[in-house]
Formats: sequence, C-alpha cells, structure tokens
Amino acid sequence: MLATVAVLATLAVTLAAAAVARRARARPSPALPASTQPAPAGSSPPHLARSQAAPTAKPPRPTGGRARAKPWTRLPGKRARAKPPTLTTTAAATLLAVATATAVATLADADRHRGPIPHLAKAMATATATATNRAPTAVATELRVTADPFATHPPTPASPRTVVVSAEAVRVGATRTRTPVVLMADRDQAAWLRLLPSTTVAVRVRVTPATRAGDPAAAVLHATGPPRILAPPSAPQRLAARLRAGLRAASAGLPPDARALLPGLVIGDTSGLPPELKDAFRATDLAHLTAVSGANLTIVLLLLIGPPARAIRAERRGLAAALGIPLRLTAVLGVALTAAFVLVSRPSPSVLRAAACGLITLLAIGTGRRRSLLPALCGAVLLLVLHDPPVARSYGFALSVLATGSLLTLAPRWSAGLRARGVPPRLAEALAAAGAAQAVCGPLIVVLSARLSLVAVPCNLLAEPAVAPATVLGFCALAVAPFGAPAAAALAWVAGWPTRWIVTVARHGAALPGAEVGWPGGWPGAALLAVLTVALAVGGRALAGRPWPAAAGALLLLLALVRPLPLPGLVTAWPPGDWRFAVCDVGQGDALALSAGPGSAVVVDTGPAPGLVDRCLRDLRVTTVPLLVLTHFHADHADGLPGVLHGRSVGAIETTVLDEPAAEAARVRREAAAAGVPILRASAGEQRSVGPLAWRVLWPPPTADALPGEDPNDASVALLVRTGGLTLLLAGDLGPAAQQEVLDASPDLPRVDVLKVAHHGSGYQDPLLLARTRPRLALISVGAHNRYGHPAARTVAALRALGATVLRTDTDGPIAVAGDGPAGLRTVLAGAA
Repeated sequence: MLATVAVLATLAVTLAAAAVARRARARPSPALPASTQPAPAGSSPPHLARSQAAPTAKPPRPTGGRARAKPWTRLPGKRARAKPPTLTTTAAATLLAVATATAVATLADADRHRGPIPHLAKAMATATATATNRAPTAVATELRVTADPFATHPPTPASPRTVVVSAEAVRVGATRTRTPVVLMADRDQAAWLRLLPSTTVAVRVRVTPATRAGDPAAAVLHATGPPRILAPPSAPQRLAARLRAGLRAASAGLPPDARALLPGLVIGDTSGLPPELKDAFRATDLAHLTAVSGANLTIVLLLLIGPPARAIRAERRGLAAALGIPLRLTAVLGVALTAAFVLVSRPSPSVLRAAACGLITLLAIGTGRRRSLLPALCGAVLLLVLHDPPVARSYGFALSVLATGSLLTLAPRWSAGLRARGVPPRLAEALAAAGAAQAVCGPLIVVLSARLSLVAVPCNLLAEPAVAPATVLGFCALAVAPFGAPAAAALAWVAGWPTRWIVTVARHGAALPGAEVGWPGGWPGAALLAVLTVALAVGGRALAGRPWPAAAGALLLLLALVRPLPLPGLVTAWPPGDWRFAVCDVGQGDALALSAGPGSAVVVDTGPAPGLVDRCLRDLRVTTVPLLVLTHFHADHADGLPGVLHGRSVGAIETTVLDEPAAEAARVRREAAAAGVPILRASAGEQRSVGPLAWRVLWPPPTADALPGEDPNDASVALLVRTGGLTLLLAGDLGPAAQQEVLDASPDLPRVDVLKVAHHGSGYQDPLLLARTRPRLALISVGAHNRYGHPAARTVAALRALGATVLRTDTDGPIAVAGDGPAGLRTVLAGAA
C-alpha cells in the first residue's frame, strides 16, 4: 500500500503541476495587440472595423504541425474560449481519480480472494497457525501461464533450484475460476522453463498461502509433477519467443559480460547476468538499464516520431516527418511498434507505464493535437491502476513513474539553469536528467535497500552515451535474426562494443568506496534523505554565484566518492562505538563480526552475496580481518567471500573438516589462493585469542569420519567466544544430532549471554542445548519471506520460554551487541533493510 500512496501522490502532484503550467501559458499578455483591445465607446464593432482596416498579412504558420495557440483572451463579439482548469478543479479531479482507483482496487482485492484457491490457502494457513501437522492436499488445476518462467538461485547447493511461474488458475477440479497465482516447481525444471506465456497446462498442485500480505498472487502453488499442455501458446507469443531466442543466439559470440548484458538492455532478459555483475549494476544505480522501461520505448519510437524533448516545439520529427507520412498513419505505425515492443519485452509494470504514455502521445499525434507528456503520464498511471490495481503496489512501477515525472518536471528547469551558467546544452541535459531522477527516486530506493550510491549520477552520465547505440543495434539484431543469423551476429558484435563500455562503468563504479553507503532504512530514512536533498538543492542555488564555496562543495563531493564517511554512524546510533558483536543483514544466510579492536574484526561466515557483507563491514569500519571462519561450505555461508576480501587485509581463513559441497569448497580454495590468504582447519578443542577476543572451538571433530552424518550442516564450526565479560555461542547450522554431540563433548558448557541460533532458527533444535545454555539474548540471521519457514515458531517460543530476548535480521535489520558484562549487555538495531 505504501507504493500505492507514492504512485497516487505522484499523480496528484503531476496533475497540479500540469494545471499550473497551463495557467501560466494561458495568462494574458500585459500589452495586447490593437486588434484585441476593447473598442472605445461609440466606435465600430470589431467585426466591422476589420473590413475597413487595411488588410494585414497573416503570420507564417509553423511547419511540422499546428500553430501554437495564442494566449487566452476574449475578443469583443467573439465567444470566449474555455478557461484552463483551476487548481481547485485539478484537486477535485485528482481526488475523484484516487477514489475511483481505491474502489476498483478494493473490488479487485475482494474478487482475488474468492474461489477455491483462496479457500484452500486459508485452510492451510489455519492449519499452520494451530500447529496441525497436516500436509496440504494435492488438487488438480488448470493454469494459464502469464509470464516467462524463471529459475531461482538456491540459497544452498544442497537445495534444488526452484522454477517460478506466474499464472492464472482457470479451473480447480470441476470449478472454473480466474485467480492469479505463483507456482513453484522443484522438479521437472526443464519442462516448466520451456513454457511460454498464454500456454494452458494441467498439473496437480499443493496450495499454500501467499508469502506476504498484499501479494498480487492469491496463493502459492507447489507442483507435484510435470505440466501437461492443454493449449499451446498464441501465435504472437511464439513469434516473440523466436525473436528473443534469436537475439540470445546472435549474442553468443560476444565476451561473457556483453553476452549477458545485451539481451537485458534490449528485452530485459537478465537470466544470463552473473550475480556479481547484477550487484555492480545495483551498486551504481544502473540496474534500470536492464529493466525495460520508457527509455527503451523512446529509443524504439525515436526514428519514427522524433525525441520527446521536441514535443513542445513541433508535432513530430524523425523518419515519419522526413518521408511525409500523414499524422494518422504515423500514429498507427507507432501503435504497432509499441504493441510489438510490449510483446517482445513482456508486460512488466515499467513497460506498461511506458506503453500507456506512448499510446496517449500517439493518440495526440493521430488527432492532430499537440503532445503534452505530463498529462500523458498522469493518464497512463490512472489507466493502469484502474486496469490492474495490484500494479500500484509495485515498487518498480512507483520508481518508473517517479523517474519519468522527474524528467518531465525537474529536469527541464535544471537543464535551463545549467545552460544559463554556460554548461554545454547536451551536458546540461544529461546532468539534469541524471540528477533529477536520482533526487526523486533516492528516498524510495532507501526504503527498499537502506543505502545510498554516491556514484550513481557520474556512472549514469558515463553510461548514457552508450545506451542508445547498444539498444538500437540490439533491436536491429533481434529483428534480423529470423531472416539471417550471420547478419544478426554482426549487428550484435557491433552492439557489443557500447555494451562492454557500460559493463566497464558498472564494475569500476561499484569498486569505489562510495558505491554503497549505508543509510537509515524505511520511511524515516526516506524522509530524512528527502529533506537533505531539498536542502542541498536550495544550497546549491545559493552557491551558484560564489566560486570558492562552490569549489569547496565540489571537493567535498569528490572526497565522499573516494572515501565516504560512515553515514549510519553519523545519522543513527549504529554501530555503537563499543560494539562487541554484530549480525549483518545478508538475507537468508549468516555473516557475523566479532570486534577485535579499532578497525579489526574476526568474521564468521560471509552470507550469500559479496556486496551485502562488504557493505556491513564498511558500516562497521572493519579494514582488517585477522581470521575469517567459514563454518561450512554452503552458499549462504560462503558465497560472500569476495566481499570480505575486497579492500581488506585478511590474515587467514579457517574452515570445517568436511569439504562438501565439493564445488563450493574448491571455489573457496581458488579465491583464497588468488588473494594470497592461507586456509586452516578448525578442530574441537582449539583455542585462540585476538585483542579482547578469546574463543574455543567446540565442533567439528578432527576428522570427517567422526561426524554424526554426511550433512554438511552437521560439520559446522561452533565457537564459544568471550569478549568484554560476555559469553557467546555461535552454533553455525548444526542440527540436533550434532548439537547433542557438542553437549556430550563439552560437559562444562556454561550459560551464555548471547546465542547465535543454529540454522537460521529452524525447527530442528536440541532442547537440551537450549536448556543448558539458557541465553539471555538469541539472535537469528534469516531472510525475509524465505520459503523454508525460518525461523520456526516453536523455536522462537522455546527461546522465549527460557527467558531469552529474540531478535532477527529479517524484521530488525543488522544487530549490534555492545556493553561490558551481562549487566551492561545492550543491543542496537540499524533498522530492517
């Protein structure tokens, strides 16, 4: 609903801005021409005076479209033109639009929760809440696929990858319905991945509730077998799939990064992007380039109707005007291009917003009216929310609307101001566009990620010149591929050059310290950033005419890019200066830090993503890691290793005795060797100390043969740590059998102040270990809305029954433990990211 508020607020603001602009254009001139002045008393009426006056030549009519309308004036003897709408009228229209959208959304939500699928999901939710051990019953369903299936990356190698399919349930048993659902398939992945949108399939599924409130899907279905195709995809979808496959084939000969990025630039296909490149694009705020949006559609229509920047100066430019194509035929061709674009790129929220804006603009061209992009944006938002109310809950849609609105409102004024100060026009437009989009979208990005990217504007400026050539050439390759593979490959090869430049900008920008700077998350952090942005904008105007203060401001900005200050520590109390232990928020995984002195920490596990653990350690101001402990080799504990190694001195890496999964263990050895970091083996009984830290290894045994089973979780390194008078137990992912072994091998195991709960708080815990340790504080590192049900309700209840305070990263964000001794123990939260 918060995204809905953002979208509707944008609608209100843009409508009000449009009204103000129209009133400004309609304001009468101070000195009217003689022919428009009121006639003196007793003089001839204007229509008679015109016949007696000497004829005057008509002013030349502007070429390329209709003449610009004159300011609104009333001529004596003429019927007055309609006045532009007032702000009151605009506000009333906005409120009516909001009320209509709210009513439609309410009705759609009620309709989505009617029928057999929501009923089964509700029954399953009730069984879960009452701890009824009942597996959901498989039911026969017919589904119509609504989007391309995709495979997720499993959090651990031991887990099978999952194929996710967005669909509409059209029949459940003998009952017909139309219910949006999400289907998860752990088996028969190849069969599911081959499905195209509009395909109708039959499958038996288990129905579970949606993962979060307000989810557009009424339920999550889990397939129990392969799909049986009842109706093939439509002909347009088959053509679109052929074109998409042709572009991927044409890109196959490019270098890996360009091969992965080009389909993303052209059609939004990011399936080939490696995770580290995705992180680089996210860190530099270039991820919008791989999310097909209005920029892509603008480029597609550029040759036909000309750039939108000229919409206020001419009705049309581009190829249509050069060839003399009539306005109506131009509009028809534009509609055909827009429909093809949506079909090939898939109807994501940003694509639909861009298409709706484009169609409204094309309608204006076809009817001979002047293009007005701001009302087109408002109309597009309203139409899409009325057509598909859940789109208003999409943060991607909100970001798309905000970015487009900033380009239509702020960017022109900022560009004019820069040009007035001597900045070259092209550079002024690029600076204004990048700055306006960043200023308006920044607060919403903070809500989603609790971070700022200080390199976003320069990286977007550097990448922008390469986007249009890569996109145009990529579309040409896509169109040519069905007719000539060699020609398509040649076009893709040329497109690879600007694509590689974009990758270079992203990778080098992400390597700068200012790429990801922590910031308070949630709406309070967004409000703080919005206030700071307004203050900087006002201050920037005040410094515009003062060279020395302006130069000092530019120098401070440069220093912030190269060596940013730890903003969370300045704006919030996180991390506290006397922190002892920190649990990083890395999603579904573990990454822990034990303070070993100023700028130094022993790190335990790295989480699944290098960027997340790197950001956490930067927030903690950790530059030296005397020892990195990898409790075991599952991806959610070890895949973030490059993030710890990046820009830090790491003394050694200590691992478990079981090299499983073998591929992950081999990867860790390669990355450690490349960084010149030795690898050690942990063994029960080992004792170490660094600075104020002292710890004892409780598990694993010296050899893998002594483990209770073959599960890599049961080989996790478990540590008993003492620091600042506090005792901590870090249990890795140990299961009940290994936890029992730890108890048997450590009869002197004391009560602990802090317990890092094993295996993300899963339901498989040894109650005797919990009773022995009786933690005062239990910390759970877990990802939000994970599909494993972590943490288990019974585990949280058992910990609270023992008197423990339970904190978890999915709801509390990064957690820091500070203080000396049990009496001084305190926790400081950074806020959920």
